[in-house]
Amino acid sequence: MSCTAARRVALRGVPASLLQRLPLSNQARRGFLSTLAILEQREGQLNHGSLSSITAAKKLGGTVHGFVAGGNIQAVAQEAAKVDGVEKIIAVDNAIYDKGLPENFAPLLVENIKQGGYTHVIASHTAFGKNIMPRVAALLDLQQVSDIVAIESEDVFVRPIYAGNAIATVQSSDKVKVVTIRGTAFPAAEETGGSASVEAGVDPKAPSTTEWVSEELTKSDR
Repeated sequence: MSCTAARRVALRGVPASLLQRLPLSNQARRGFLSTLAILEQREGQLNHGSLSSITAAKKLGGTVHGFVAGGNIQAVAQEAAKVDGVEKIIAVDNAIYDKGLPENFAPLLVENIKQGGYTHVIASHTAFGKNIMPRVAALLDLQQVSDIVAIESEDVFVRPIYAGNAIATVQSSDKVKVVTIRGTAFPAAEETGGSASVEAGVDPKAPSTTEWVSEELTKSDR
């Protein structure tokens, strides 16, 4: 085994906080990053807008895994596996996650984040992402970085503040970066060219204190 290979094996699994202090090149450092991109689905259909999270994850470098959950999720998982740049899709097949209720979806994500040992978790700044990700950050005792429009490095992000009248560059020192992205700032990843594996995720079957009763969609004439 070469010295480089030996070092790579020895450093795999090093905490992100320690990794930042090691004398590694940016290219070498990126090799130890791993990102879980949260993908959305509705009634068994992949939400293609959420593929922006894959694009953002790829900008970080390192390995990129996707996450989907819901009833009869395999078709969605197989579709997501074809997205360019994804190495693995983590899928949890359970209908209790169909509506993305934050009370049980957040604990589900936390268990899979811990299981995968990810350095970054990214979701779109949609109604779904805004419901789920703050709870995920709280359960992990981390501070979320919200609604970013650019990634400067593994721990430096750009986000609008004051209703978009100013732009802030923020740095996170948390061991896991919990991030939501502005979809218009990151184009959706290509839906072809990928050949990711699909793996069953951890399902804690966390109870929910709320119940989805019904929904009514109103179509606009515009």
